Amino acid sequence: MPQIDVNDTRLHFIDEGPRDAPALLLSHSLFLDSTMFDGLSERLAGELRVVRYDHRGQGASRRAPAGELGMDTLTEDAAALVEELELPSCHVAGNSMGGFVALRLAARRPDLILSCAILGSSGEPERRGAGLEPLVAHLREHGTDAVVDSVMQMMFGDTFLADAARAGEREHWRGRILALDHPAIGDAAHHVVARKGVLGELGSTDVPILAVAGEEDHVSAAELSANVAEATPNGRFEVVARAGHSLALEEPEAVAALL
Repeated sequence: MPQIDVNDTRLHFIDEGPRDAPALLLSHSLFLDSTMFDGLSERLAGELRVVRYDHRGQGASRRAPAGELGMDTLTEDAAALVEELELPSCHVAGNSMGGFVALRLAARRPDLILSCAILGSSGEPERRGAGLEPLVAHLREHGTDAVVDSVMQMMFGDTFLADAARAGEREHWRGRILALDHPAIGDAAHHVVARKGVLGELGSTDVPILAVAGEEDHVSAAELSANVAEATPNGRFEVVARAGHSLALEEPEAVAALL
């Protein structure tokens, strides 16, 4: 299991594809991990060097104190990973929370980033912040056991949740969500809910930004993605049919085509 020490933490990462190919960094969603990109990487690693990783405090990366899980710190981790792996200027794509990181990279480290894609994400503060704090408190105290069905509804679209052919995938992710540590998952969720907006930073970046919404996203409205595309000089907005919040996992073929 590859691990790398960067920015005073240790990150699990997967590095696939030709080493001399253009590089793509993939940043995952809350509640999931870098394996959410298995299907996407399978489709892209033949022509790109695809690097995906687990955020600090999540997946197989090192656990971290609650105060070290903010979006700015996660962005610094991602930048340090790019530098430590000596990637040339790379493309970055992030799903949900990973998109919060990707936008900050595009705004603050354009020297590292050729293009940015966000999937089911936003450049704004969480509009439902206060309303989500009871869930955050529950996750810290009790974990995901009593709320796993709600989390599944948040993370996936109606098509994925109803598709009999994907029952095995649903059970896999349900099991992964049930196994999440607490209070660690609650601490990570708190920083997602408490994040600051970055729309104001995007107007001065020349990094092209693709903002993609899922047609069936129960969490992030399409207008949030559209607002990102409108806030940057080189923005583009797209919608993926039959996809919920976890676009890269639910519709990897469509997302790969857009990327």
